[in-house]
Amino acid sequence: MSSKKPVFALVSLVFVLVFGTFGYHLVEGMLLFDAFYMTLITISTVGFAEISPLTPAGRIITVFIIVFGIGIGTYSIGLIVRVFIEGELANYFGRRKVKKQVSDLHDHFIVCGFGRIGRTICRELAEDHVPFIVIEQEHAVIEEIESLKHLFVEMDATTEEALMQAGIMKAKGLVSAVNSDANNVFITMTAKGLRPDIFVLARASEEKNEGKLMQAGATRVVSPYLLGGKRMAQMLKRPTVVDFVDIAMMGSHLGLMMEEACVGAGSGLVGKNLINSNLTKDYGVIIVAIKKMSGEMIFNPLPAETFEAGDVIVVLGKKEDLERMEQVM
Repeated sequence: MSSKKPVFALVSLVFVLVFGTFGYHLVEGMLLFDAFYMTLITISTVGFAEISPLTPAGRIITVFIIVFGIGIGTYSIGLIVRVFIEGELANYFGRRKVKKQVSDLHDHFIVCGFGRIGRTICRELAEDHVPFIVIEQEHAVIEEIESLKHLFVEMDATTEEALMQAGIMKAKGLVSAVNSDANNVFITMTAKGLRPDIFVLARASEEKNEGKLMQAGATRVVSPYLLGGKRMAQMLKRPTVVDFVDIAMMGSHLGLMMEEACVGAGSGLVGKNLINSNLTKDYGVIIVAIKKMSGEMIFNPLPAETFEAGDVIVVLGKKEDLERMEQVM
C-alpha cells in the first residue's frame, strides 16, 4: 500500500472537519464546539437532530459535508482498518513462518548478539550458506536482522528459554558475541547447562576474562582486540606471510582458499597414504596438515602418512577443486 494514501485520507478528513466547523460558526453563528459537534455527527451519520434550525446557507454546508465528508470518513476508517489487519496478518504469518524455519533447523550455529562482531560472523556464515540463527533483544537491531533475511529470536540470550527457542538441543555450536564479558560468561554457563557437549565460541573484550570464560565451559575464547593488535604487528614484521594467510583464509582474485574436510568411515581414503590417495594429483590441492582423532596435529605430513577414519585434513586449493574433493571424502 502506498504511504501517500493514508496521508491523503487524513488531510481530506481534517479539511472537511475544519470547513464544516468554521462554516457553521460563521454562517449559523454557532459556538466553535457546537459547530465541530454538528460537523462530526453529520460525517458519522449517527442521525442526531440538528443543534439549531439551519438557514438555507447552513443546509448547503450540510449537503457539502454529507457528499464529501461521509465518503472521506468511510474511506479513512476503511483504510485504517485495512492497514491494521494487513499488518497484524503479516506479523502473524511472519512469526509462524520464522517459527517453522527455526523448528526445522539442525546442525546450525546460534549467534548471540548482533553487534560488530556478530554482524561479521553472520555475514561470513551466510556467504557460505551455513545455517544459523541470531538471538538479539534490541528491537532497533531486529529490524536490520529482518532486512538481511536472517533467522532470529527476539529474546535475552542469557535465558534458557531463548536458547531453547533457538534450537540449542539440535545445534552444532554457539557463538557468544555480546558486548559484556559477564553476559558472555552467563550465556556460556547456560548453554553448557543445557547441552554439556555443545561447542561454544565466546568473545572476550578483556584479555583477563579469557580464563573465566574457559572455566564457564567455553570451548574456544577469542579476544578481537588482542587478535587485531597481533595482526597489525604481524603486518609490520611479516607482511608477505600475512598476505599468504589472507589469500588462503579470506579468498582472493587467485581463487585459492584453505578448507578442512573430514575423512568419513566409508571413505575410500581410509587406509591409504598421501601418495596412494592421489589427492594432489587428482584435485591439485596442497595438504597442509592432518588432525588426528586424538587431537594430534601433523603439519606438512610426509607422503607415507596414512589416513584414518575421523581424520580432519587441512588443504589449500581452488574452491571448485575443494568441493569435488569433499564429495569423495
